Amino acid sequence: MTDFPLTVARIAALRDRMEQTGTDLVAVGPSSHMAYLAGVHPHGDERPVMLLISQSYAGFLMPALNSAAARKDTDLPFHCWRDDQGPDSALAELLEACGATGANLSVVLDETMRTDFSLRLLDAMDSPRRRFTEDTVALLRASKDEAEFKAIKDAHLVNDTAVKAAFAALKEGVTEAEIVELIKSEYAALGATLEFCSVCFGASGAFPHHTSGASKLERDTAVLIDTGCRLNGYPSDMTRCGYFGKPEEGYEEVFAVVECAVKAAIAAAKPGVRASVIDKAARDVITDAGYGDRFLHRTGHGLGIDIHEPPYIAANSDVVLAQGNVFSIEPGIYLDGKFGIRLEEIVILRQDGAEIFSEMPRDMVRVG
Repeated sequence: MTDFPLTVARIAALRDRMEQTGTDLVAVGPSSHMAYLAGVHPHGDERPVMLLISQSYAGFLMPALNSAAARKDTDLPFHCWRDDQGPDSALAELLEACGATGANLSVVLDETMRTDFSLRLLDAMDSPRRRFTEDTVALLRASKDEAEFKAIKDAHLVNDTAVKAAFAALKEGVTEAEIVELIKSEYAALGATLEFCSVCFGASGAFPHHTSGASKLERDTAVLIDTGCRLNGYPSDMTRCGYFGKPEEGYEEVFAVVECAVKAAIAAAKPGVRASVIDKAARDVITDAGYGDRFLHRTGHGLGIDIHEPPYIAANSDVVLAQGNVFSIEPGIYLDGKFGIRLEEIVILRQDGAEIFSEMPRDMVRVG
């Protein structure tokens, strides 16, 4: 069941942001934004579903087909519509209840909502001014409370156990896909579900988003495992690297560079620092070592209900980080035809710096 007091608190916090940003109406679809604000996870299809929030009212546009299932999760009012009626009349009633019938109102749209839902809402209003959620819902979600911290921590402890088991299971002839299945089974045994998993043998690690397949492990081969589970609504995410057999020439040198980049980024991660500063701290280490053109992506991404969400730790991000922000630090070096090394931690910003969720060391794992 939904924690209704939590919903009240989060909507109250959103209304404070709306007042500060001159926002008249916030509209979210069946997404993680809706789950965050109201604890509701309605079935998503072509039938318009929206939660509209103004200073005076909050309610759902809800297909009658889904209302009974959704009702157990919220006590907010529903404006229901049937397939033989269409949603326009119910949407007009909801807008009137929100006091959102005037001209030139400032509307925040859920950037993950279906385009036809957004356009239907905008077409029902009189010349609205629209933007997305960066300074309202997304900003609130970026600052995690202690309950969210515990959920994310618990997911990472499960992840630690699964990744350790995966490295321990490495043997000649095992496939990437078989290690993925082992990780999935470890998650299930601990009450979690697979969020994603990329197991990379040898040169496959040079592809940051490799899809694991039938490649068989041979001796003296690099191994990269990037995986995450979901537990109690929140995910984990971690990358560890190692070697099955004897490391090839240059591997340990590159590993040491990436580890130094992780440490530099963690040291730079403090409340009040711009995201670009953290990216630069990691990137400078890798560039100074001569691998700048082999660091192919941003340094990190936020993590919460979604495994990728704001804030993004990138060279072009001027976002000022705040206490409670949760994000990844994951620099990497990718050498085509040889191997890739990425070391990833998820951290939360405390008053005095970054706290790491995982308790598994980043040391190079040696097997066989």
